[in-house]
Amino acid sequence: MAKYTPMIEQYLEIKEKAKDAFLFFRLGDFYEMFFEDAKLAAQELEITLTGREGGAEEKIPMCGVPYHSAEQYIFKLIQKGYKVAICEQVENPAEAKGVVKREIVRVITPGTVMEGKMIGKNHNNFILCISHFNDTYNLAACDLTTGELYETSGQNSLDFILDEIGTYSPVEIVSEASLSPYIHERIDQISSTILMTEWDDKDEHLVKEQFTTELWQSLSLSSQHCISLLMSYLKETQKRALSHITNIHSYERNQFMTLDPFTRRNLELVETIRDQSKKGSLLWLLDKTVTSMGARLLKRWVDKPLMNQTSINERLEVTDTLVQQYIVREDLREKLKNVYDLERLVGRISYGNANARDLVALKKSLEQVPALIEICNDSGSDNLSGIVHSLDQCSDLKDRIDEAIIDEPPISVKEGAMIKEGYHDYLDQLREASVNGKQWLAELEQREREVTGIKKLKIGYNKVFGYFIEITKANINLIPEGRYERKQTLTNAERFITPELKEKEALILEAEEKMVGIEYELFNELRNELKFQIPRLQKLAGIISTLDVFQSLAKVSAEYEYCKPVITKDYDLNIKEGRHPVVESISKDQRFIANDSLFESGDQNILLITGPNMAGKSTYMRQVSLICIMAQIGCFVPATEAKIPIIDRIFTRIGAADDLVSGQSTFMVEMKDIQVMTEKATEQSLVIIDELGRGTSTSEGMSIAQAVIEFLHHEIGCKTLVSTHFHELAHLEKQLPYLKNYSMSVKESGDEVTFLRKLIKGAASTSYGIYCAQIAGIPNSIIERSYLLLNTFESRSVNQDLKGLTGDVKREIAVTEQSNMEQDVMLNKVDTIQLSLFEELEDHNTDVNNNLKQNKANIVEKELQSLDLLNITPLQAIQILSDLKSKL
Repeated sequence: MAKYTPMIEQYLEIKEKAKDAFLFFRLGDFYEMFFEDAKLAAQELEITLTGREGGAEEKIPMCGVPYHSAEQYIFKLIQKGYKVAICEQVENPAEAKGVVKREIVRVITPGTVMEGKMIGKNHNNFILCISHFNDTYNLAACDLTTGELYETSGQNSLDFILDEIGTYSPVEIVSEASLSPYIHERIDQISSTILMTEWDDKDEHLVKEQFTTELWQSLSLSSQHCISLLMSYLKETQKRALSHITNIHSYERNQFMTLDPFTRRNLELVETIRDQSKKGSLLWLLDKTVTSMGARLLKRWVDKPLMNQTSINERLEVTDTLVQQYIVREDLREKLKNVYDLERLVGRISYGNANARDLVALKKSLEQVPALIEICNDSGSDNLSGIVHSLDQCSDLKDRIDEAIIDEPPISVKEGAMIKEGYHDYLDQLREASVNGKQWLAELEQREREVTGIKKLKIGYNKVFGYFIEITKANINLIPEGRYERKQTLTNAERFITPELKEKEALILEAEEKMVGIEYELFNELRNELKFQIPRLQKLAGIISTLDVFQSLAKVSAEYEYCKPVITKDYDLNIKEGRHPVVESISKDQRFIANDSLFESGDQNILLITGPNMAGKSTYMRQVSLICIMAQIGCFVPATEAKIPIIDRIFTRIGAADDLVSGQSTFMVEMKDIQVMTEKATEQSLVIIDELGRGTSTSEGMSIAQAVIEFLHHEIGCKTLVSTHFHELAHLEKQLPYLKNYSMSVKESGDEVTFLRKLIKGAASTSYGIYCAQIAGIPNSIIERSYLLLNTFESRSVNQDLKGLTGDVKREIAVTEQSNMEQDVMLNKVDTIQLSLFEELEDHNTDVNNNLKQNKANIVEKELQSLDLLNITPLQAIQILSDLKSKL
């Protein structure tokens, strides 16, 4: 084994404590990295890899970054999913005997970043812990920047816990080693950027001291276990007290609507599917907040709609007040604009890295509180005034900061110039001495100019030589002999000192050094004072952010003329003239086509929607889901009237894509989603299925679609919206009493088709797929070929059914068929041998279906015989033929 120098030995010893992190080892003004850390860091940071003598035969790989600009390099590594351990010198090098003592003072991970570009001001930075104890799975989520800590359990269900991951959008997850494989599998489906850390160590006694005895004892043993794991990890990496984490928000799964990650994605609740941006999502529409903490709380409300009717109605009442009272709403907005991010200010105070500007920001925020209270109390709303009832204004803290800190302090807290005059007597004396000393320097400069006659003589200062007299070389000959002592020669000037100047320098610098030291001590005293008031400040921050969310919801509701929903515990859901909130807001120049939605117990549970692919089926189904979510977060909804029952969970199967990571096809992904629906849906659930049964053969797809619909109808009874391209499923309306056919209406005019985007009763007869292909720009040759094939297939279908029809009807249809075929041949002569593959597919099982087709033919025959051909228009004839065709 190679023998290294004492410093490298020290590095290796410390590196053993941070094996999974880059070790930033402080050497003078640089953080240095060695060995494998250096090689990888040079590659990831694109910096120069060098070598250093360290006692071994070969040079040790080394790279480094400047201490003063280290944050940007740390940010790059954290962004790439690495950890960084900061190792500082913890003793004065001048007093060190041998190698300077060094220790890891902090380990920075994606979930423990406290400042910098990685922290989005409107987003939480959650680190999660998942554990298993006493047959119960638990999750704890903490944002170290704000001090928020949430905890929940899933009994013996890991699925619920894994679903919860999506609502927090974590950047790091800590879990016991035994759970790691299951979590990795789920995480891979959600994000590839979440850092996973296995952690089994905990110090429950140390963690218990973090919280009050009453709070800790109110938790279950499994919850205590999970929080102990998380807090132990945070304390181990941060190496300091986390005094701002004082409260634990526990919740049960039945308190909030369940929205799994795929549902949240499909409904685009917080980001769009196309480019994962906030713009175009429901959160983007609703976010009219003016504070960062309000924006973060709003996201939590969107992620977790309420299940309690009373709580929802309380929120709606406050929103209603602010919708009706424009002046109150705008006054709140104006005052809230002057409130800084109290939650993160508190976090920095607790961490010990808040500067004087942070304290001034806290003071300015507290100055807004009396006005906020007055606005709420004067609103006339008991619910709004109740939010600020008995609110602690923290005016004593505002006064303490105002008493000590100047209005515009510097960024650094180690250079003085931040404490007000009159705050500390000795500091004022030192300032006076410093001011007098500088006044003396100004007088000395003027006196020396007069004595020497050198008008450009000046007195300057630097850290190396202290104060000096500087004279240009052009005036050197004017200096009286023996008056000054030469100190430094420059290109164009000479610098001198005098015994009197050096004596005064000592007094001035001593005063300034003492002033800086005293100011830093006074600032630390004030900051530590505020640490003990953190719970008060956090409670105040929570109330202010709640007011911000309410004014945001009210502003959107008023701007788009939403209605106040009626929340019930019944089954029925009734929406009059509902609109998709986001699509409507983006398409301001076009009138959004509103549609009703009705689900009634014992009458209409399932809406089977058919129609063209571009007619708005998916938009309609999404809007029903979004309206329910908006209602349960306490917002008005885009409709003229809305009666919304409590929805416990929304399931969505919208869109399809192969899961290439896990090797699953479109069809398998769809089937897994359906499996979850059939297993976990209740009568209170809302199920959305778009194009059920695709991804496999037509007959299998249609069979599965019908079986799923029958199961939801018979076994669950939940409110269900199903769109399908299998128009044959329309017959289910006659078999299933609670299923109704609906379609998106279409207007045909010659060769033009207009999608009216209006939901109407009854099934559609065609999907207009070829027309959609045409307007999408598919080449005309393909379009013409498609129409030819379509007519041929439909003709064959008619010929099959002619076996059971009367001779007259046969002849009438045959004539029409011959005419159509002649027109098609004129468009494009095609070798009929190319159709053989389709013939084989369509002719199978003909005998099995003869009886069924005979019955259908009899029905068609009777309807045809009853027609009054002389008194119907061509348009009516086309519609009748379409209806008859749908019955075949």
